[in-house]
Parts: sequence; structure tokens; C-alpha cells
Amino acid sequence: MASVAFLGLGVMGYPMAGHLSNKGGHDVTVYNRTAAKAEQWVAQHGAKLALTPAEAAEGKDFVFSCVGNDDDLRSVTIGAKGAFAAMKKGSVFIDNTTASAEVARELAAAAEKAGFSFLDAPVSGGQAGAENGVLTVMVGGEQAAFDRAKPVIDAFARMVGLMGPAGAGQLTKMINQITIAGLVQGLAEGIHFGKKAGLDIEKVIDVISKGAAGSWQMENRHKTMNAGKYDFGFAVDWMRKDLGICLAEANRNGARLPVTALVDQFYKDVQDMGGRRWDTSSLLARLEK
Repeated sequence: MASVAFLGLGVMGYPMAGHLSNKGGHDVTVYNRTAAKAEQWVAQHGAKLALTPAEAAEGKDFVFSCVGNDDDLRSVTIGAKGAFAAMKKGSVFIDNTTASAEVARELAAAAEKAGFSFLDAPVSGGQAGAENGVLTVMVGGEQAAFDRAKPVIDAFARMVGLMGPAGAGQLTKMINQITIAGLVQGLAEGIHFGKKAGLDIEKVIDVISKGAAGSWQMENRHKTMNAGKYDFGFAVDWMRKDLGICLAEANRNGARLPVTALVDQFYKDVQDMGGRRWDTSSLLARLEK
């Protein structure tokens, strides 16, 4: 059993912290910007509540965070009453936020200077993956810190991989989002085309999903897409935030992402349709409007 803090109890963080406590058996202290959410989590799991990130992190072996963006991450780490000021020597900070590689490198350097380790460890698998404890975790950082943290991360993951030095986890998550964007648009166009052609979409997917066109998106989203249901899963607003990170990084490293840039604009169209909280598979709704 490890002494653990978890900062950020949103759609992903809430169940992830729960797995650390229940499945992992760790001694967990939680912090959330909205205290009522933290109180609800403590009532459900019987752990401890902290009023600031620093209070949550004090004396802990491992501190996790899962917040909204770079600014939120800086706030809970190096901001006023941030966790970094209270981290003990030799501890490990594991950030599960989808953020920039730039902020990951910045915080890794700050952690090293203060005598503890930082791992950027964004996740994939969505709300369902978090609730079921089967997330994929892409990690950037030092091998020794990764080896110490992995058994703890395993409580909410089915796959945990060290991708390289600080920032490599975030870069890998960018590739994940770039790939998903193209897959979902392709699936949306395929279903749209099939409907216009008068085909039975269920029969079509049953056949092509067994061949080279098959994907997780096809298997898990085609039924709801065909039914026009988008009120679940990974929200369009979140995807646009992630794709913005991808495109900004591409501007820095010279990568060419024409499809990603196009799909990002398609998601803007979905936002303008009122679909900010719709699932990312709602690209089909844009084609059918």
C-alpha cells in the first residue's frame, strides 16, 4: 500500500482515484477545485479530503493529477498552494492530464530541481475506460520513476508504457488523437455514404469490420452513430482542445497535419450546431444536417 494523493475529480479522475483506493488498496487523499465533488468522493470511498493541492500532496509517495489544460496543471503544481511546494524528496508526481509536451518538460525540470520525479502520463480509453479501470497510459519520464509508479498506475490501467523522456507521453497522446480524428471522420463518411446508397448499415459494418477497415471506433460507435445518438463519451469540446495541442506542436516540429486540421474545423462546425458536449462520433451529424 502506498500513500497517494489525487488532484482533480472530473469525469476521468473521479473513477481513477476510486480504483487507486478500492482496487489498488492505497491510502488516498483527494483534492478537487469544487469541494462538493471531493466530499462526494470521500463519502463514497471513505478516504481523506484536502482543501489545497499542497495539503493533499504533503508526505505522499505518489501524487496524481487529472485536470483540464496546461493552465490548470500549472495551478495545481506550481501555483499558489500548489502540490510541488509540499512534495517530499524521492516522491513521484504522475500527471494524467492531456496537456502540452512543453508544460510536461517544464514541470519535469522543476520537479528534478526540487528532488522528486515527474511523469507525464496522459490516458486513452474515455470515460468507460476510466470507470472500468482499463485505460491505456502513455508515459514520459525517467525509467526509475516509471518502474516505481507503474504498479500503482496499474490499478486503473490495462496498458502502461514508457515512451521516452519527459514530454514523450504527451507526444504519444497527440498521435493517438490525430489518428482517432481521421478514423472517426472516415467512419462518419462511410455511414453517411451507405445511408445515401440505401444500404443496411448494420449489415455493412458486420462485414467490413472483420476486414482492413475495422477499428475500435467502428466496433464501439457505429450503432449509436447510425441511430443519431451522441450524448455520451468523449466530448467535442475536449477533442478540440486536444487537437489544438496537436496542431500547436506540429507548428513547432514541422509536422504536416492536413487531415487533422480539417477535422478540427469540422468539430468547430459541430460546436456551432450546439454539439459542444456531444460525443466525438457526432461528425456524422454534421454530414446529415
